[in-house]
Amino acid sequence: MIPRTTTPAPRLWIWLLWLGLFYAGWSWIVFAGARWSDVVAHWPIALAMAAGSYVAGSTPMGGGTVGFPILVLLFEQPASLGRDFSFAVQSIGMTSASIFIFARRLPLATDMLRGAMLGTLVGTPIGIAWIAPFVSGVWIKLAFAVVWASFGVLHLYRINEIAGATGSGRSDRRWDFRVGLVVGLTAGATVASVTGVGIDMVLYATLVLLCRTDLKVAIPTSVVIMAATSLIGIAWKNLTTGLQPGVFENWLAAAPIVALGAPLGVFVVNLVGRKPTLLFVAVLCVGQFVWTCYDERASLGLSGTAAAAGAVLVVLLGFERLRSLGMARFSRRSAVAGSLDAQPTPIPVQPGT
Repeated sequence: MIPRTTTPAPRLWIWLLWLGLFYAGWSWIVFAGARWSDVVAHWPIALAMAAGSYVAGSTPMGGGTVGFPILVLLFEQPASLGRDFSFAVQSIGMTSASIFIFARRLPLATDMLRGAMLGTLVGTPIGIAWIAPFVSGVWIKLAFAVVWASFGVLHLYRINEIAGATGSGRSDRRWDFRVGLVVGLTAGATVASVTGVGIDMVLYATLVLLCRTDLKVAIPTSVVIMAATSLIGIAWKNLTTGLQPGVFENWLAAAPIVALGAPLGVFVVNLVGRKPTLLFVAVLCVGQFVWTCYDERASLGLSGTAAAAGAVLVVLLGFERLRSLGMARFSRRSAVAGSLDAQPTPIPVQPGT
């Protein structure tokens, strides 16, 4: 008899239903609202997000990782526009990818994800209200450049170790939840609220470095937390500060692309492998740092550029500290498991002997 599989069957009809509802709503806005000219006028961002949405679905970096530097560095738009656009475009792309992940029943680090979602629900509005308004455009660009450059460098020299992890991302449920809560609260209030992206990268780094989690679990988990944070961010900004001018027009052009592109990244990366994609994106992360420093050379000067490079090193050391804690934790758990295996099996005593 062939044993039954325990893997739940995919329910792709849920994702297809979502796509139908989204495209119907987008079409109504564009055509009934006479906004097709806005879509045509902003076609370059739609083209850029074709690549950005694939990155969003196949790596631990949101679509804003491509959208932010394209708008800010290439199109020379304000950094605040890049941040708000990141929230807006990911609220569709990452949400679509998340629905695709849930429909395909892909494994997730559920306990840590629950904690992170609760944390970002509190942290992201706090950061938008009381941290982001005090960060200037130049510092937004530098914050983005520094964090992503350190992430890229980490992958360039640790890729084999990261890609070789096999953990499920689950250990002690309460510990996982608390760690996720801290990640969601701090990353939502700082990195995500300032740049519009990044909480996915922080949660991913925690999973692969601290918990030794398999990429097949860590990356989908990071996609879901970025979707939740983007929805929280765009909703909070609409309710409070409002969005930067131009965000909606760019969103209209990019949204129909990312709704399909991010889930496509989730699917295709299982065929081509995650390692080549991660290496490619790592090079882009380092390249955008060089581009930012060159673009801001007049305001940074030699000392500012050196300070930015030092900041990359500091963030990288933080990642390495997280890795050291993960290695120590893994060694302790292995030692405990080994000692239990080494204990002699008790011999049952027969009655009357």
